[in-house]
Amino acid sequence: MMWPFLVTLWWTVAIASPHITTRAIPAPVADTTVVVLLGTGTPVPDPRAAGPSTAVVIGKRLFIVDAGSGVERQLSAAGLSNTDIEAVFITHLHSDHVLGYSDLIFTSWVFGRNRPLRVYGPPGLRRMTDHLIAAFAEDIDIRTNGFEHAVPNGYRVRAREVKSGVIYDSAGVRVTAIPVPHGNWRYAYAYRFDTPSRSVVISGDTRESETLVRAAAGVDVLVHEVVALSALDQPPGAFGGNIVRYMASFHTPDRKLGELAARAKPKLLVLSHIVPTGVADSVLIAGIRSGGYSGKLAVGHDLDRY
Repeated sequence: MMWPFLVTLWWTVAIASPHITTRAIPAPVADTTVVVLLGTGTPVPDPRAAGPSTAVVIGKRLFIVDAGSGVERQLSAAGLSNTDIEAVFITHLHSDHVLGYSDLIFTSWVFGRNRPLRVYGPPGLRRMTDHLIAAFAEDIDIRTNGFEHAVPNGYRVRAREVKSGVIYDSAGVRVTAIPVPHGNWRYAYAYRFDTPSRSVVISGDTRESETLVRAAAGVDVLVHEVVALSALDQPPGAFGGNIVRYMASFHTPDRKLGELAARAKPKLLVLSHIVPTGVADSVLIAGIRSGGYSGKLAVGHDLDRY
């Protein structure tokens, strides 16, 4: 039968080529910084938008902010490594931002990661990490001791819980955690990356924030969440019966984001984690412009690069 042969062949190729990708990208320049939107979606299971996740690629160094559903497949689709991840930064522990966390941990191990995955995020991250590893105990046992012969302990994670300030500073890359207001969450962060060539702020989930305005002043790229209030429909029984009040507490309305960006003056504003899913780009752009922002603006879609 051909089937066992094909399985063996696939596995041999996969192990021999651990950095599985689906499309080639140009070789990186050592001092370039590129922002890649791996997922621009929300909790809505829309096949057009993967769960929230953003890659910051600095030369050959790969950093990831948030781990929404499908993150490893999106890394492949973007032509990025599935295994050589320098660090992961989690903005907050809402499920849509971490549903792909176990994917990052275990898929990267299956395809060759042999060093602890470094992950930074809010209090509660370590407990989540410990529970995920415990939940996959049977998988770990079979992959380690069975025929797969995975790297022993290659799944390990070094989860560091952080508060505000500089949380990562290595070889010219500095990452700063910026507390932001997100509804009832006690800890939610934006992250600012300062690299040899660019400055980038990724907002995470937040309503409008003076702290974020200051942190993002004059940055090269501001990736910010947004909600188009005019396009919202009220799901029956959801959001306490008042979706506008909920969204204004947890997220940033388009007009408010326009006001924020007009003050922060980023060189490029990129919209991501777009609510509602599927809203027309023209609606979002009009909302941002109505707030007074006249600078360069991009409506983000999965796998866009900036």
